[in-house]
Amino acid sequence: MMTPLNITHRSAATGPVLDVAGELDWEQAATLRRQVEHVVLNPGESLTLDLSGLEFCDSTGITELLAARQRAMAAGADVVLAEVPPSLLRTLTIVGLDQIFTFRTGGGPPGP
Repeated sequence: MMTPLNITHRSAATGPVLDVAGELDWEQAATLRRQVEHVVLNPGESLTLDLSGLEFCDSTGITELLAARQRAMAAGADVVLAEVPPSLLRTLTIVGLDQIFTFRTGGGPPGP
């Protein structure tokens, strides 16, 4: 049974945070894309994607994570993947994406 993708937005001292929960797959990837497109990013900030609630991520979901990184870079910002589930972290590492993403564990970004 598919778990719907649920994304909530909050602010932190480092920049905007999107809490991503559920399944990030080809059916629901556009939801993340729309949310990232609506986030206001300023130069020097970090867009944090908190993936602690992510249950599944397929190749389309990984593509959307890369697109979020590209959008952040275009704004002079960075993207941080926080609390990445072990299975996704393993996949990202196998394909070499651990070399381009910044990862954070242990409590996520600092608050406002």
